[in-house]
Amino acid sequence: MKIGIIGSGHIGGTLTRRLSALGHDVTVANSRGPQTLAELAQETGATASTVEQAAQGADVVVVAVPLKAVPELPADAFAGTVVVDADNYYPERDGNIAELQDRSVSSSRWTADHLQGARVVKAFNTIMAQHLMENGRPAGQAGRIALPVAGDDAEAKRMVMELVDALGFDPVDGGSLDESWRQQPGTPVYGADLDADGVRQGLAQARP
Repeated sequence: MKIGIIGSGHIGGTLTRRLSALGHDVTVANSRGPQTLAELAQETGATASTVEQAAQGADVVVVAVPLKAVPELPADAFAGTVVVDADNYYPERDGNIAELQDRSVSSSRWTADHLQGARVVKAFNTIMAQHLMENGRPAGQAGRIALPVAGDDAEAKRMVMELVDALGFDPVDGGSLDESWRQQPGTPVYGADLDADGVRQGLAQARP
């Protein structure tokens, strides 16, 4: 697939490496400009670009930026596109966002509201970058880590779940975008590296 990745930090950089290695056509962008991505592009074979270029014509775009940067993204560039929200809300970094502080909306719903028209799916926010890089396993292997995937668009969710599986993790349906709070920081599945049954149990046990 043609995959755009917005953000070159821990998760964005890791997904650039892993998805390029799987043979996908990866384009990576960040807020500082493509000239700052030359080393990552050379290492992985990915194309360094602007945010708009990374989104243009992509089958899937991964957004892995500090949550406070989401409102600065060019929303029109993502219209109609499957957007994987790999972000988490950390108040100490992102500041006081009232509706996220009081949990009246999930952080992914907040992101979707800013990226109107995008087909937003929540994934890759529960795992440490090093584990995402190193701990993928073939399907059916004991100890395979599971990752929850939440969203409202069934086809978009299926596409993302297939990517999760190809990367070596068991995808678990995390419900709707409004239910994606069940995989946010502070919940049983966050950073826990559970198997599929453990993720299902953790999602069910999560409390607002």
